[in-house]
Amino acid sequence: MKIGMRKPSIKKSISARTTGKAKRAVKKAVVPGYGKKGMGLVKNPKKAVYNKVYKKTTFSIFDLFKK
Repeated sequence: MKIGMRKPSIKKSISARTTGKAKRAVKKAVVPGYGKKGMGLVKNPKKAVYNKVYKKTTFSIFDLFKK
């Protein structure tokens, strides 16, 4: 498990910002649990717990500028 600063990825950052609003709307209409809070824990508990711990133990370089 990583502790400390995450290495920024320009490619992933751009991908996250350009995923369309329409694409998310379609998934929300088709997939019953998509976008609901806590569904990650139901779908894949091991990954959800890992992600929660990872998010709490690491920080981004951009978080340094927010404070």
